[in-house]
Amino acid sequence: MARIRALLALATTMLVLLVAGCATVPGADYPRTPSLALAQPTQTSLGRTAASRAAAHPGLSGIKLLPRGTDGYALRAQMADAAERTLDLQYFIIQNDDSGYLLMDSLLRAAKRGVRVRLLIDDPQAQGQEAQIAALAAHPNVDVRLFNPFVYRGNLSALRWMEIAVSAQRLNYRMHNKLFVVDNAVAVTGGRNVGDAYFESGKDLQFGDYDVFAMGPVVRQLSGGFDDYWNSSLSVPVQALLGATPDAAAVDAFERDLAAHRTAMRANDLVRSANSGQPLARLMAPNGVVWAKTEAIYDSPDKADVESGNTPGVLMRRRLIEASKQVQKELIIVSPYFVPGKPGASMLKSLRERGVRVRVLTNSLASTDEPIVHAGYQHYRVPLLEEGVELYEVKPLPGKPQPRDGELKNPSAGQFALHAKVFVFDRTKLFVGSANFDRRSFHLNTEVGLLIDSPALARQVVERFDTIAQPANSYVLALAEGGNPLRRLTWRSEENGRAAISQTEPGNDRARDLATDLLSLLPLDDLL
Repeated sequence: MARIRALLALATTMLVLLVAGCATVPGADYPRTPSLALAQPTQTSLGRTAASRAAAHPGLSGIKLLPRGTDGYALRAQMADAAERTLDLQYFIIQNDDSGYLLMDSLLRAAKRGVRVRLLIDDPQAQGQEAQIAALAAHPNVDVRLFNPFVYRGNLSALRWMEIAVSAQRLNYRMHNKLFVVDNAVAVTGGRNVGDAYFESGKDLQFGDYDVFAMGPVVRQLSGGFDDYWNSSLSVPVQALLGATPDAAAVDAFERDLAAHRTAMRANDLVRSANSGQPLARLMAPNGVVWAKTEAIYDSPDKADVESGNTPGVLMRRRLIEASKQVQKELIIVSPYFVPGKPGASMLKSLRERGVRVRVLTNSLASTDEPIVHAGYQHYRVPLLEEGVELYEVKPLPGKPQPRDGELKNPSAGQFALHAKVFVFDRTKLFVGSANFDRRSFHLNTEVGLLIDSPALARQVVERFDTIAQPANSYVLALAEGGNPLRRLTWRSEENGRAAISQTEPGNDRARDLATDLLSLLPLDDLL
């Protein structure tokens, strides 16, 4: 009898999900109070310092690129500790690991000082963290919202996948943004989510990425984008989704867990770097940043409706494509997930026809954390090489020394995978943000980043690109002359100081090779 009841309950749940597939966003009608970024940043210490620095550079913003993951974590922790009035965070992923727990602790300690904390997370990435999120949101100074949430809140993956199947058009639309703003005075954006792998602490994986620190007028632009997302009907208060608010005992237990974790981590590199006072003190010093004309660009939160033509709004890809088409000499693309689709490939072809040099750095099959994306990328390698596009695929480099600048991480703690998303236009302008050069970033996800007019910063990225593109660090792709027409690619590299050429996909995982080849047969481009 119990089994029959369980089956009936499951069938009922499935029916609810089927109906929900055509429904509006769950919790969209939940009562909420609109809120905005701090109107007077100069009421805070960071705001006064940033305003003082910006006064000497009218119309420009202060920018600094941070390629090292440890610096990225330390900066966020130090900014949270320095917050006096507001903390605004918007993330695709906040993992439930050491760095994620440390960040939660920083947010809660800020809230206990009286800082207003607004935390916006893409809903699928919050799975498994509902108890912690609810406990955090129970503090009166903390407000947590989940973007475009699922109806089903349980742990049965089969039901979650069923909801995706019946609500694919809505649930494929995700918020991929990464943003951290303090007192509407200073901000960090770029490619990094919150998690050990992004901060050089992953045990199995290390992501090479960029953060970009900003002060000056562009911060208000970023805050304006955050407010747009925060006040969107797609951003649902966590209380509308997770049921009853945790009682005082549960909140106290969560605080004790966070404090105990912080104590246990006191000798960890992450905590030591945060306690060093750097890089924030250096960035706020008189010559700590590069001053440049900078524009914040981001998709409208209702990008799906903008795409369909039902709603006016902003599509970030238009600005990126426009900037790319204006290139006269060289376009550099760094994208860990590179699936240009026919429009993107056509644009790159037109640049080559004008004599523009096009160089692309992406993951190899051996380094990627998303083999399914590599399956989509495989279709474009030969056609792009035939047009003269230069392709470089980074190596995982296990057990080998890395460049000191930190773009490739210490492999003793995990395999390297590229995660940075950067475009360099004629070595004078650059984009750093969350957007990959793929169909998902251009059409299915919302994204954010900075378009920066700075030859000095562009030069930094180009120098790093040139280092990683060397055969010791990457596979340099080329077309084979003659031979089997089905094996037209070669991978040139350097192994133990000696030149090496392979005519098969590098790596020793034959099962992964086969799975990727099979996936490449499917029409998945528009989902990748």
